[in-house]
Amino acid sequence: MSKRQIRKMLRLMASGEPVQVTSAMASVKKLARLAFIAQQFGYEYADVRQGGANNSSLVMLIVPDPSPHARARAAQNWAQYPNAGDGVSLPPFVPDALELLKARINFDLTGKGVEKRMAFAAVGVTVGSAALAVQGGSGALLWGAIMWVFLMGILAFGFFFNRRRNAKFAARLQAAGFIPVTDEGGRVRYLPPGAQLPGHGNPFAQPYAPQQPAYPQPYALQQPPYPHTPAPYGQPPAH
Repeated sequence: MSKRQIRKMLRLMASGEPVQVTSAMASVKKLARLAFIAQQFGYEYADVRQGGANNSSLVMLIVPDPSPHARARAAQNWAQYPNAGDGVSLPPFVPDALELLKARINFDLTGKGVEKRMAFAAVGVTVGSAALAVQGGSGALLWGAIMWVFLMGILAFGFFFNRRRNAKFAARLQAAGFIPVTDEGGRVRYLPPGAQLPGHGNPFAQPYAPQQPAYPQPYALQQPPYPHTPAPYGQPPAH
């Protein structure tokens, strides 16, 4: 996590619109730290997905948090850390909060959607092995059976490992008061008490009406944190 990335994220947050943050190295720890910083200044973690070439990166979505508690926290932090835009003068990280964010991000990445993809992969392995066996003689039948057993073993191990891992994340989130919510696509998400799913279906594809900054407007007028016009994430700001 670089100072440059923090500065860009905070600058985009000043627009009051959703912000997508990318971790090119697919680091959940890095995204959790960025989400924690966003929470201190009026935003909330919304979702995460894989992206980039061969799904080698992670893309996190954060959205404005309009709750009174978030607005008050953002106002207090802007007053206490007026130079936060430099990417250095920031509130200290809270280990427990970071662990909860990591649990949410990991669960969203490897929840029921991954189990469904594993089930489809198992069907594909079965069909492929059967096709190999049918095309050849007894030798092909033997190799098809060996391939099926080997690949199904890998899938079974991944399935149960993933389910056990997600059960650990779910237990941690439930112990902290997070509520399981199922979206219209059947995906289970864990949200803080009182929170709602961001839109319907895929939150990355939802239109979003710009919001006022999550800190009180008088403060925003007196102390504008960023003089530049927000630019797409990863691009230099317009001058």
